[in-house]
Amino acid sequence: MRAVGFSDFGGPEVLEILELPAPVPGPGQVRVRVAAAAVNPTDISFRSGRRRPDGLEPPYIPGMDLAGVVDAIGEGSNWRPGARVMGVVNPRRPEGGAMAEYVVLPSESVMRIPEGTTLEEASTLPMNGLTVRLALDRLELKPGSTLVVTGGAGAVGGYAIEVGVANGLRVIAVAATSDEPLLKKFGAEAVVARGADAAQAIRSLVPEGVDGLIDGAVIGSPILPAIRDGGGLAAVRA
Repeated sequence: MRAVGFSDFGGPEVLEILELPAPVPGPGQVRVRVAAAAVNPTDISFRSGRRRPDGLEPPYIPGMDLAGVVDAIGEGSNWRPGARVMGVVNPRRPEGGAMAEYVVLPSESVMRIPEGTTLEEASTLPMNGLTVRLALDRLELKPGSTLVVTGGAGAVGGYAIEVGVANGLRVIAVAATSDEPLLKKFGAEAVVARGADAAQAIRSLVPEGVDGLIDGAVIGSPILPAIRDGGGLAAVRA
């Protein structure tokens, strides 16, 4: 099978097409014939060497989420060949990540794609969607609470706004002012311009401070004054 991988760290030029044996699913596993694999910031960090794997030998295959069709199953798997699925995978494993023609995953790491959704669309959902779901679960905000989402126009940010609103939260987004129409469409109640004054602008809308914040833009400490005492922060990267 073919895969996209690299043996040296660097820019996009280190990527190459590899010829590798097709993996065989073991007990409780499923093999997906991949139609689309997303590129996330973590994949770029992996390729550039900013986040090097420990104890893993090259070539490295990036990619954390994928969509495709179940091609083969291992003993005990509850899937059937032909199912359209999306899945999430850790590329820092000996088998590598999602950017290959065939990827073997635990059966629990794939989910059926809803009707009407293309494989390409579905491939963008798992990692970013699960990141948002985990962030909201950790924040434990009650309906009616106020949530700030930085990087509102990004993948994590967009999902955070939509899922936050669906969970009954009042959502304020931080983004470029040009993105305001899109973020209002997602359900944001207000949009604050990104920049050095973002925390102060949020406090002007919510003087007591917000209940929770998902820092999709990785702003870090400058945005913390927007959060009330006892409020919560979900940081996608430290």
